[in-house]
Amino acid sequence: MAAYALRRGFLSSVSKYSRKHAHRILSISDTNSGFEAYKPRLQCRACGLLSGTQHRRFMSSRNRPEGKILETVGVFEAVKQHGKYETGQLFLHSVFGYRGIVLFPWHARLYDRDITPPVSDSKSEPLITHGSKEVKGKTHTYYQVLIDTRDCPHISQRSQTEAVTFLANHDDSRALYAIPGLDYVSHEDILPYNSTEQIPIQHELFERFLMYNPAKSPPFTARDTLKAWQEKNHPWLELSDVHRETTENIRVTVIPFYMGMREAQNSHVYWWRYCIRLENLGNEVVQLRERHWRIFSLSGTLETVRGRGVVGREPVLSKEQPAFQYSSHVSLQAPSGHMWGTFRIERSDGSHFDVRIPPFSLESNKDDKAPPAGYTF
Repeated sequence: MAAYALRRGFLSSVSKYSRKHAHRILSISDTNSGFEAYKPRLQCRACGLLSGTQHRRFMSSRNRPEGKILETVGVFEAVKQHGKYETGQLFLHSVFGYRGIVLFPWHARLYDRDITPPVSDSKSEPLITHGSKEVKGKTHTYYQVLIDTRDCPHISQRSQTEAVTFLANHDDSRALYAIPGLDYVSHEDILPYNSTEQIPIQHELFERFLMYNPAKSPPFTARDTLKAWQEKNHPWLELSDVHRETTENIRVTVIPFYMGMREAQNSHVYWWRYCIRLENLGNEVVQLRERHWRIFSLSGTLETVRGRGVVGREPVLSKEQPAFQYSSHVSLQAPSGHMWGTFRIERSDGSHFDVRIPPFSLESNKDDKAPPAGYTF
């Protein structure tokens, strides 16, 4: 039985595919194009089971004056339970529903507070103590990916499509730049597919970084420009630690990134960005109402931040649209610190509960970071 949905209901369709193995997914693809860096003002402090089914086709319909025309865009492949996906792998995001392509993998340490580590493990990673609980770091694969620009407008209410930001390297020390359409994707987020199109993803970086090679599988291989870009820019791209915790069926995942140091009024200011995903693993409809952060600096200061929502939004998490992802930034006048806190969640009956944000470290690198190579703004 085919499961049909327009792009505004695309996320629901992907969830149904995951649970019911629907053969087809229908969506609207807008012709949104362009790659532009922009310069917002830096916000200080805390802001505001999948299984593979081969030969399953999913569809896309393009907006045209004469109406919506359904077009096959790919065929699902078997999901990899082990190993990793290669550069050039096309995929559908299992949570947010966008089309994307893998640029390269990262090996991160995942600190999952929902998992109790074994009593003895000779190959265990260092333990992190958060309160009274020790959390074992486990190696997990994440991917740097490109998002199809046609899909960005349809996921903008559920996920920011500017997950990669960096500091500018000029006199304006408050300048912040973002590269649209880059994301970090966990291994289990990927629903792999293949396509007969030589340019299946619309993104300005696609043809700069990848080329079509039908002799390969997947048939898109890295250009030298991608390899050089990765090598030069890994300090500000690199994903190292991931922290995860679930409270009352609401899972919070945090990924911190060190962005660099800037001098301001004869002192050093260290900047980090952090990506946060909230997921509703239950059936109850809930809404994020407030955030409460505690920010500790190695300099000895402890700051409390309270506010409505996050990044100006109060997202609703439901069974149909269970996730919300955003990025924010924080600065310290010390090279390291910690952050932790809670999100105040409201149920449909008006009652509230607090969801824990797993504590995570803010660690700086010894060397200051240069801006991304290959870009002039």
